[in-house]
Amino acid sequence: VLSFIIFICYIASLAASFMMAPLLEFLLALFLFFAYASKLNEKFKGVHWPLADFLRCVTAAIIYFAISIAAVSKYNDGASKAAGVFGFAATIVFAIDFYVTFNDLVTFLKQGSSDSPEGHKTE
Repeated sequence: VLSFIIFICYIASLAASFMMAPLLEFLLALFLFFAYASKLNEKFKGVHWPLADFLRCVTAAIIYFAISIAAVSKYNDGASKAAGVFGFAATIVFAIDFYVTFNDLVTFLKQGSSDSPEGHKTE
């Protein structure tokens, strides 16, 4: 929701060139939400879903931080300032999501590494 709000703010501002980053992040987050909701992560085992979510959080936090600094410092209209402030809030939200997802990723990777030695022992 925050990505969509930032997208709308960038459309209404002079910094419309930054609108693609929040739009792509919104669509990617929507895709991952529906993938988890429809249990695609259980159907497609070849995709490392926690890693995909982890990379989404990291890149989103970095990109939102960078474009928020540019929007606040370079443009003077109110919509650009609002998009920058919401972008800083999104950076914090994605950093918290990064931390939570990192813990899930570590658990996921530990499960994968504990399965492989057992398979070698039985051989």
